[in-house]
Amino acid sequence: MRAWSAPEVPALPVTGPAVRLFDTSRNDVVEVGAAAAGVPASLYVCGITPYDATHMGHANTYVAFDLLNRAWRNAGLIVNYAQNVTDVDDPLLERADKVKIDWRALAERETELFRQDMEALRVLPPDNYTGAVESIPLVIALIQRLDDAGAIYRVDEDLYFSVAADEAFGEESHFSREQMLEIFPQRGGDPDRAGKKDPLDALVWRGERPGEPSWDSPWGKGRPGWHIECAAIAREHLGAGFTVQGGGSDLIFPHHEMCAAHAQVVDPGVPFAQSYVHCGMVGYLGEKMSKSKGNLVFVSALRNAEIDPMAIRLVLLRHHYRSDWEWTDDLLFDAVDTVTQWRKALVLGRGAPAAPVVEEVLSALAEDLDAPRAVAAVQSWVDATLGVVGHMAETSDERAAEQIAALIDAALGLKL
Repeated sequence: MRAWSAPEVPALPVTGPAVRLFDTSRNDVVEVGAAAAGVPASLYVCGITPYDATHMGHANTYVAFDLLNRAWRNAGLIVNYAQNVTDVDDPLLERADKVKIDWRALAERETELFRQDMEALRVLPPDNYTGAVESIPLVIALIQRLDDAGAIYRVDEDLYFSVAADEAFGEESHFSREQMLEIFPQRGGDPDRAGKKDPLDALVWRGERPGEPSWDSPWGKGRPGWHIECAAIAREHLGAGFTVQGGGSDLIFPHHEMCAAHAQVVDPGVPFAQSYVHCGMVGYLGEKMSKSKGNLVFVSALRNAEIDPMAIRLVLLRHHYRSDWEWTDDLLFDAVDTVTQWRKALVLGRGAPAAPVVEEVLSALAEDLDAPRAVAAVQSWVDATLGVVGHMAETSDERAAEQIAALIDAALGLKL
């Protein structure tokens, strides 16, 4: 599947520090990314189910991991980034049926809109962008290996994965069984399905249903489960034990736990990912943004209203990626004013010395992607620059604006 076009990113004259992130599985901030020169850092971020447009919750996640991608690159690492598109799944099929459109046309339309939103927000594209439909051969191969390991069983026309097959099950989320059983049905699970060996066992192959798309397999026609899709794509493009598995905090369980379990059964003793990193949830009108709540703020709607995408991105950068927060119009309007102010400072050419700002921004992002601290450093430079213009030459740097513009583009993704 085609990703989106990559923005041009300036190279910085300095190398950033090694990156540290909060790893959910270890409940601690740890260094992520290979220290050895020439060894890629690998990142898998769970993609969209394209049944609706990109909302701010989506944007928050992809901008956060874009910061990681940039921080790694600024630290001198090669990055191998993979992302999926769940272009066949229950929510997509239900939406297509509701609006009377072919599910394939709906998936392509919304995926294209997502590409446009990501380009507007200057998110670096994945190196491997893979749809669920095109991953079906990978899924079938992975299910076959799980079956060979004795981890698959049939319930009627469907295939399930036995969580008991993974000795490390639960070590990614650290949720208790009681917590898992409470969350599982809220996030796509079917704990009450008759015939399952364990209520937490996950569907890996949904047998053919009337009116639903299906594909041939050794177990009959059907389509993949959600978790097995990401596990298969990540293993194919990044290998076992890749660097970071990323997504929203709502994916900690069951999605990331199940992905890990699938992969770890076929690669015993090797963790699916070295670290699991999760973003907070974005709310609106007092609740988490979701289709069911009807409280979505869409990137495309703001773009169509001629809101500067850099202001949208700045709103996201002003919140730490792990925090839960609420979108408001006031945050957006303030970001629009800030972007205008920053551009005013940048067009002056000379300004307050840039070197301390470069060091502070790169250090902030390397320490658990502290974008608010990085934004504050730039704001301090802007305030100083707008104050020093007209003063004696020794109080300013003639190339400062050029250096700061390159910095906020390369590190923060803001093209001003």
